[in-house]
Amino acid sequence: MAKLVAMVGGGLATLTPVAAGVWMSLDPLRRKSAAATFLPIADVSSVPDDGMPRQFPVIADRTDAWTGFAAEPIGAVYLRREAGSDTVQAFTATCPHAGCFIELDQRDRCFRCPCHNSSFTLDGGIVSPSPSPRAMDTLECEVRDGRVSVKWENFYSGIEAKEARP
Repeated sequence: MAKLVAMVGGGLATLTPVAAGVWMSLDPLRRKSAAATFLPIADVSSVPDDGMPRQFPVIADRTDAWTGFAAEPIGAVYLRREAGSDTVQAFTATCPHAGCFIELDQRDRCFRCPCHNSSFTLDGGIVSPSPSPRAMDTLECEVRDGRVSVKWENFYSGIEAKEARP
């Protein structure tokens, strides 16, 4: 009888840490990603009004499954402003075809994806023929108090519809 009581007591004592370990391991799977928020990118004076896009890093606090990282680059955007305009256009620097990083070709005045030769105009439109299923992804942008902020979102690549990833 003493052995049986010891086995049951030991089993119950072991159950709590095992359950806590399983709960902790599965916790990241239960979490939902945060909704898209406006992130400050640059001063509006940093975006010349010559119609040529400029690349800026997107800096934000990031949390992966268990660890938080403060003020880390999470992506990049191209900001563009026309002559005499205070309106700023924002494009993600991620190609909608396969998710590669888009480069600005200043000589030919267009965007190019080095992975599969997708090309885009300076306003984000597709240059035919192009393997990209859609134009460059635009982001909602606002200028307030001399600062440009962008509603940062990632989009699914390889599909025709512009669909935000959760």
